[in-house]
Amino acid sequence: MFFPYKDDNPRVLFPFVTFGIIILNVLIFLGQFWISSNDPDIGKSLVYMYGFVPAEFNPLTIFTSMFMHGGFAHIIGNMWFLYIFGDNVESILGHVKYFMFYLACGIGAALAQFFVEPASQVPMIGASGAVAGVLGAYMIRFPKARVHVLAVIIIFITTFVVPAQIVLGLWFLMQLSGGLGSLGVDTTGGVAWFAHIGGFIIGVTSLKYFQNFRIE
Repeated sequence: MFFPYKDDNPRVLFPFVTFGIIILNVLIFLGQFWISSNDPDIGKSLVYMYGFVPAEFNPLTIFTSMFMHGGFAHIIGNMWFLYIFGDNVESILGHVKYFMFYLACGIGAALAQFFVEPASQVPMIGASGAVAGVLGAYMIRFPKARVHVLAVIIIFITTFVVPAQIVLGLWFLMQLSGGLGSLGVDTTGGVAWFAHIGGFIIGVTSLKYFQNFRIE
């Protein structure tokens, strides 16, 4: 198991949008947690109301689902990856285009999961797909950036520095492996692997378009 904890890639712009997305996600999650702690049934109904359910395709919930999470590990993992890699992608795109790019990756992630499991009644929540797009863009734009990684090997814990293309490439292969393994298997309550894969691919393939896109 490996976990990146920082990179050596200095930001150019202050990441207002990245920090704003993180703060918004945390506030919404804390609200979810408070509601679920006081009334689990209401908490569950909120997930079904604002999560993206493929079988009940609702474009609005594609957006609302991006800002909900299923637990502390879920939100901490997503927001930590966004914190490490989002600032540099925001620097190359600018604040407005970066936010548009983030949403586009989240939309692509939801659609990818929909095409794979269109009859699923399981609500999909989380920023994982949008964050995956940011990781894909970072890998393409900064393949040689030095990423510091914490690794757990059996009972040993160590750290090392590797190029971003290795860290994020391995991350994508893990998602691909999980996605292929889920085909034909009941994934109720599991990970929306193809949302991660879809978001990552959108991030890789659309970065150049967003860089060249002009906002008048």
